Amino acid sequence: MPRVQAIVIRGTRVLMVKHRQDGQEWWCLPGGAQEPDETPAQGALRELSEECNVRGTVIRQTSHVRYSADDEAHSFLVDIGDQRPSLGYDPEARIGHEVLVDVRWMRLCDIPERDRVFLWASGLLGTGSFLAEIESWGNDTSYPDKR
Repeated sequence: MPRVQAIVIRGTRVLMVKHRQDGQEWWCLPGGAQEPDETPAQGALRELSEECNVRGTVIRQTSHVRYSADDEAHSFLVDIGDQRPSLGYDPEARIGHEVLVDVRWMRLCDIPERDRVFLWASGLLGTGSFLAEIESWGNDTSYPDKR
């Protein structure tokens, strides 16, 4: 099933959820697998509700990426008004496997580069003021030195 996810923005912050599995942790947009009986937009709103305890309205689709024949992702810019997100649950997680551990408004500089890279494919650059922020970063590289 395709991955569906929501981009929710407040000022210069994006709503992110932290996952933990097998001792590893990572941040990503609220999202998950699209159910067979729903559209990608409906799935993104359902995932946002489950993981962050808020209701949203889709503003527009920001991205549809097909990585392979059976791996694709749909991303949507979503408005939640002035609701306050809180940690929800992941019904796809099984006991002892992947779990949600945090939900937070994050600035780009607070998101690890490994996790931030997936935001570019989601269409984040076409939302809010993120493009202007990135243009101000200059030309320095940030690739980890693995020599």
